[in-house]
Amino acid sequence: MNIKELQDIVRENGVVGAGGAGFPTYVKLDERADTILMNCAECEPLLKLHRQLLEKHAYEITKTFSMMADAVGAEKAIICVKKEYEATIWALEQCIGEFPKVRIHLLPGVYPMGDEIVMIYEATGKIVKPGGLPINEGVAVFNVETVYNIYRAVEKHHPVTDKVVSVVAEVSDPVSVRVPLGCTIREVAALAGHVTVKDPVYFVGGPMMGNIGRADAPVTKTTNAILVLPGDHLLVEKKRTKASISLKRAASICCQCQMCTDLCPRHALGHPIQPHLFMRAASNKDFQDLNPFVNTHFCSSCGVCELYACPQGLAPRSLMAEYKAGLRSAGVKPPKDPSVTPVQPSRELRKVPEHRLEARLGLSKYNVDAPLKDEVVQMGKVRILLGQHIGAPAKPVVKEGDMVEVGQMIGKPADGLSVGIHASISGKVVEADASHVTIQKA
Repeated sequence: MNIKELQDIVRENGVVGAGGAGFPTYVKLDERADTILMNCAECEPLLKLHRQLLEKHAYEITKTFSMMADAVGAEKAIICVKKEYEATIWALEQCIGEFPKVRIHLLPGVYPMGDEIVMIYEATGKIVKPGGLPINEGVAVFNVETVYNIYRAVEKHHPVTDKVVSVVAEVSDPVSVRVPLGCTIREVAALAGHVTVKDPVYFVGGPMMGNIGRADAPVTKTTNAILVLPGDHLLVEKKRTKASISLKRAASICCQCQMCTDLCPRHALGHPIQPHLFMRAASNKDFQDLNPFVNTHFCSSCGVCELYACPQGLAPRSLMAEYKAGLRSAGVKPPKDPSVTPVQPSRELRKVPEHRLEARLGLSKYNVDAPLKDEVVQMGKVRILLGQHIGAPAKPVVKEGDMVEVGQMIGKPADGLSVGIHASISGKVVEADASHVTIQKA
């Protein structure tokens, strides 16, 4: 299959990054890539879906990954997997010999190993420049579920209509479950048995980079996990803290110990991000040097500075995100040629062990089995967003009263950067506008 054919199939079938911001995958299929990586690091504590999916569908995923390498003309296809995922590694070893371009790279169990900039350095030794894209260094990164969705699109002619979600923490039966797009967070959480705390908070995404979600919010192509947490949990309290309060606390007690900068994964790779200097400038309203503010553009928001490094419990990540958003809304762009420094010699000694991070966050007791149930759970009603990806939302091609079948296109790709959206259940369209389509099971 040539690259244009693959791009068209991926775009029409709505394949986007199955996590993060949902970048349309067809754009990442680029002939400039001499190396492609598959991300099976999970990155966030407690998430298990990628290793489970790769273990169960090792042959199909590896075959598709090899095909992708051939299509873009890449010389290497590297599956990056944490060394403690022994069952997944064993499954890969049973089939990888059939695919000469594909090899396994074992990653240490540290956070944020799933950050593509960090992973690229670990697996290839290449450094992506601050603000740059991996493809500028000849690399493209895809996560496991994205590759599996490409397999289904190419081999099964099956568009993206469902999502695997890990449901963990304060539930009686933690599970990774496949659900139709557009069902609610509450409905998915209910598939993990009963909630074990009063007034639960649904923390959507990983514990480090996720956010508090509404119970009635729809599952999208990027919903990886639902952590059911008590309202007084550290992570919930952090998210609920106002930026104005965090700034006042920083002005009062930040001691400039530099731990936030010392443990910053991007700083360790030479990127000009120094949270301690930002905290000093922001808390004192010191604008003589604008670099600490402008360089927030290069923060990955991994949260190490805020949830692990700072001995005072301050919030550099959250405050930098506020300033970064403000700069963007004001039209301030990152510098085109930022200064870089060599990789820090101390980098290996400053990696954050995942088990210690879990303990620091009060999550260790939640790190239990969450078996994968790979059959799609049936739902009676779904509200499918037409903008589940970076770029222009899909354009609706159905109207209220139409009958649709699962897999039928309900939103065609818009002009420019966009992908198709498809019905996740069969039934009647009861609502349709430029933002979403609601389907009621017949």
